[in-house]
Amino acid sequence: MQAGPLLIGIGYAILWWLAMALVPEAMGKGIDAIRAKDLPALLTWGAVLLGLGIVQAVAGILRHRMAVYNWLSAAYRTVQVTVRQSTRLGATLPKRMSTGEVVSVGNSDIAHIGNAMDILLRGTGAIVAIVTVTVILIRASLPLGLMVLIGVPIMAVAVAPLLRPLHRRQHAHRDLQGDLSTRAADIVAGLRVLRGIGGEQVFADRYTEESQKVRHAGVRVAAVESMLEGAQILLPGLLIACVTWLGATFAIRDEITAGQLVAFYGYAVFLIAPMRALTEAADKLTKGHVAARRVVRILTLEPEVHGGAGHSGGGLLRDVASGVAVRPGVLTALAATSPEEAVTIADRLGRYGDGDVDFGDVPLDALPLAEVRRRILVADNGAKLFAGVLRDELDVSGEASDEDIADALRTACAEDIVEALPGGLDGYVAESGREFSGGQQQRLRLARALTADPEVLILIEPTSAVDAHSEARIADRLAKARAGKTTLVCTTSPLVLDRTDQVIYVEGGVVRAQGTHRELLATVPAYTALVTRGEDS
Repeated sequence: MQAGPLLIGIGYAILWWLAMALVPEAMGKGIDAIRAKDLPALLTWGAVLLGLGIVQAVAGILRHRMAVYNWLSAAYRTVQVTVRQSTRLGATLPKRMSTGEVVSVGNSDIAHIGNAMDILLRGTGAIVAIVTVTVILIRASLPLGLMVLIGVPIMAVAVAPLLRPLHRRQHAHRDLQGDLSTRAADIVAGLRVLRGIGGEQVFADRYTEESQKVRHAGVRVAAVESMLEGAQILLPGLLIACVTWLGATFAIRDEITAGQLVAFYGYAVFLIAPMRALTEAADKLTKGHVAARRVVRILTLEPEVHGGAGHSGGGLLRDVASGVAVRPGVLTALAATSPEEAVTIADRLGRYGDGDVDFGDVPLDALPLAEVRRRILVADNGAKLFAGVLRDELDVSGEASDEDIADALRTACAEDIVEALPGGLDGYVAESGREFSGGQQQRLRLARALTADPEVLILIEPTSAVDAHSEARIADRLAKARAGKTTLVCTTSPLVLDRTDQVIYVEGGVVRAQGTHRELLATVPAYTALVTRGEDS
């Protein structure tokens, strides 16, 4: 997709370098014309110099424009494919990679990949310029041409030993940066909890320790980079000195003209630029390679679950392994002895984990994944509130009416949150909804799930962070709002359980009893102990 712009940019870079490379030759011819008092030749070579200057200016502008275009295109295409892959992976991504590794793609990797595309233009043109200058020097003086022809590869070989340690240290530095970004994200997400338990300073000390490791790794990278930068000055300088000294010797012997001597010196000075471009290319392509490996690692991940091409008319949603069956049009509760059991079953029912699940008469894994996501919604307390307008936060599809949103807010007892927010539904929500308390965030997440109005709604502990009075109101309103719709609530709250049509009691990952809340209280002691926070007698 980017091959065309890259080739165009390389063409402009080659033209730009060649225009600069031919200037010393034209200048030398002009000096020889002055010594020979040949006015027509002087005017001709003066015009050639003017033409080369114009070509250099125009080609330089076009080259830079294409360089910026290719930088932006490579960088932001990387962001696009990474975000698209992250969306495709869904719940698989956080299990396979840390937050910091993914965030670092946008923080630093895209810049390195863009720089690699940028230097590819100048680096290719620099190679053509060096070859052109070498040919010109060989034609004018075989010893000088051979000196350049041999000197350039020697300098490339001299720089090569620095690239491997640079690559290794950059890779280690990048790993540490990813770990530090993960640590920072975790601290920010749990800052309120840390302050509440007095652990803020402990994690600050850990962050300081890890940031120092990143700093030391960066210093190690800089040590190699400084040697590479020094080589960019020293090695071309030595070649210039040798070419100039040998050219002056030939001029004294009248083996070359004064114009050729000026041209040789001009070429020696000119060669600094393309040779620095080559060493810069080695550095930036190395960094780009490290960054690209990170991106490729994300792109090669495959989702843990895949969809099929079937279709289901709906009906009973049943998890074979546990025996949990969610009847259509019924408000069902799932009370499990451990929260992990409930989450595992909910993940299987929502196709976030592999399992033998039927939706009506069709296996759930036979349905396209997009259809499963559209028809079955699993809402847990790990869901995030993103920065933006509250209305857009609640109505993610953009299809709900104001009345639908109002009904969802009322069911979730979240009207007061909207009223207190400047601008109401059109008010701005900060990142992660940090201006809201934990209970307010939970009620907004519930309102968002209700606004989506899916065919099957699975809620995981939707009232765990709210007070008892609000929990009772939410339970009453939820039963009315989802009347006739398939709903599963994973909870052990008696206030919610008492308002559901059916309760499924799960112990050890398997259904042990079913019935209404009051029936189970009267007949299943283990269930009674669970929901009353008591102990088995």
